[in-house]
Amino acid sequence: MPELVVALTGASGFIGSAILQKLVKCRYQVRALGRKPQQDTESVKWIQGDLSNTAALHKLIKNAFAIIHCAGQVRGNSLDTFAQTNVEGTKNLLRAALDQVERPRFLLISSLAARQPELSWYATSKQMAEQTLIDFSENLQWTVFRPTAVYGPGDKEIKPIFSATRYGFLPVVGNSANHFSLLHVNDFVAAVQCWLETKTTTNGIFELDDGNPGGYSYQSLAAITQEVWRRPVRCFFIPITLVRLVANINLWLSRLLHYAPMLTPGKARELQHPDWLCDNTPLMHALPNWHPSIKLRDALPNIL
Repeated sequence: MPELVVALTGASGFIGSAILQKLVKCRYQVRALGRKPQQDTESVKWIQGDLSNTAALHKLIKNAFAIIHCAGQVRGNSLDTFAQTNVEGTKNLLRAALDQVERPRFLLISSLAARQPELSWYATSKQMAEQTLIDFSENLQWTVFRPTAVYGPGDKEIKPIFSATRYGFLPVVGNSANHFSLLHVNDFVAAVQCWLETKTTTNGIFELDDGNPGGYSYQSLAAITQEVWRRPVRCFFIPITLVRLVANINLWLSRLLHYAPMLTPGKARELQHPDWLCDNTPLMHALPNWHPSIKLRDALPNIL
């Protein structure tokens, strides 16, 4: 394989770092954007800067054949906080891409939350980022991945829930019958690899999950973890009124003390939403070599 340059944002995050490792393993030359100085390697050149730094973005994508835009704001106390990175940052990267003589392919790592933009500032900003890409897409090959909740080694968001099941309880927010999907990070990275290797245009927005029929409910998740840990696991219901109260207090404190909160009223609404199921079929048609292969019951013992 000739040396192909891939530009990557968000390379130091959970999903971004997994993508970076896969790119190196597949012998791509990677340029990675980072706020802090990092040591270059034979395969990875770090470009110091952020999504507001135009000069850094031009260095990042110069002569790259593909851009994987994984950077994103996941915490915040206003729509502006999320939009600054997720929308304006995406717009800056797209402008840099369109300045290239040979325009690179563009993969935006979005979120299934973008399907329900009314729920939260985060979801709104992700949907706005997708629309920004579509608005700039006339002269680009572009793809949007909307993964569901991604878990695996290095995850800090879902791991506490799985960890609780080892002690016999599963925290539940909202209706116990709500359904959701999950996706192992290695399956997600495999989809990114297939996207890079496909020679056909894959313009479109695609959802991804692990292919478990009907997704998961809290009851089925408790049953799986009970089987894995070989001990009873019971659902522990957290009153939604309590979650909303804590979320509102957290939002108020974050504005007073100037920090970026994870739990906000919008996040509480996301947790309550009854249907976070995915359909992999369109992506599997676009990328015939990709199919999810990692089941939760097999992966769980290796991530805790």
